Amino acid sequence: MDTVLLLDVGNTNVKIGLAQPGRGQLRTYALPTTPAGRIGTADSWGLKLLEICRVEGVDPGEIVDIVASSVVPPMNPVLTRAAARFFGQPGQSIRFVPGDIPLSIENCYARPQEVGSDRLVTAYAARAVCHAHTLIVVDFGTATTFDCVQGNSYLGGLICPGVLSSAQALATGTAKLPHITLEMDADEAKGCLHIGRSTAESLNQGLLFGFAAMVEGLAARLACTLGVGPGDAHVMATGGFAKTIAGLCPAIDEVREDLLMDGLLLAWKSVR
Repeated sequence: MDTVLLLDVGNTNVKIGLAQPGRGQLRTYALPTTPAGRIGTADSWGLKLLEICRVEGVDPGEIVDIVASSVVPPMNPVLTRAAARFFGQPGQSIRFVPGDIPLSIENCYARPQEVGSDRLVTAYAARAVCHAHTLIVVDFGTATTFDCVQGNSYLGGLICPGVLSSAQALATGTAKLPHITLEMDADEAKGCLHIGRSTAESLNQGLLFGFAAMVEGLAARLACTLGVGPGDAHVMATGGFAKTIAGLCPAIDEVREDLLMDGLLLAWKSVR
């Protein structure tokens, strides 16, 4: 069956997905972008992509297109060479969004070329799946980003520290702090804040509820800046910690963990 290979090349991980028209996305996988501080070779990445295809029962010859969003420019030629060598159609290469596949959303950034493709693709996907006039998309990735969409215009947003990067900064910058799990007990999962009675518990409470409060406060301020009430801006969360934080943050209206991958598939369908 014809299959599209989707790549989200981020600063921490490369997220990899396979999608089949009519069936939607199969499972997604995440591999470190630079294991041991090295980007890797075209052969190493090609073999990793082939292994994912094998696990999903997809023959490499069934890959009809490869679509990517990348915020790590040194990875682009590596993945392009991997695609050309390992995925059998003559001239097979990667199409990068939005450079090779334009997105049907107006980019209102002061310098449009400075917007990370991940932020633009995510905003595009949110606009495609939600009819609310005003959208605030919160992406819990390496950084926590807030992106604002009104009508069909991407307006820009905010870039804040990420959940995991904040936890790692605390763990590596101090000698006595314990390992941080970022896991919730049954009460926390119900949104119940309690006073930490150990250092580890205090850190977990502070990070998880701190980010929930940050989202709640910034979403309300952004809604005001956009000229609408807090309840009139639809807040959509995506990324690795979206589901966890959403359980603690009533301001989040909807969770779509794979929004960027959805955007890549929608972009591909728009130019078929």
